[in-house]
Amino acid sequence: MANETAASGEAARKRGARQELVGVVTSARMQKTIVVKVTRATQHPLYHRVVRSAKKYYAHDEAGEARVGDTVRIAATRPLSKLKRWRLKEIVARSTRAA
Repeated sequence: MANETAASGEAARKRGARQELVGVVTSARMQKTIVVKVTRATQHPLYHRVVRSAKKYYAHDEAGEARVGDTVRIAATRPLSKLKRWRLKEIVARSTRAA
């Protein structure tokens, strides 16, 4: 038993840390799936203004615990469906809106 966990720990270290993103849940209507909007700010190469761009990610939410407006952390995983390549890791902050 201890050997198995040590072996899986070594494999995780060799593979490297999984990519993680933080965003806001925009939809939670599907079963076990949430849509997360991740906004990133980059500087324009010529004009040096901050440009905000957003992208939607479909993430797997096994327990269905995330709600619209929640700030969540998602982690990259193997493909789960045509669009889902992420899974819910944790809920960072709950939405203040009443559901």
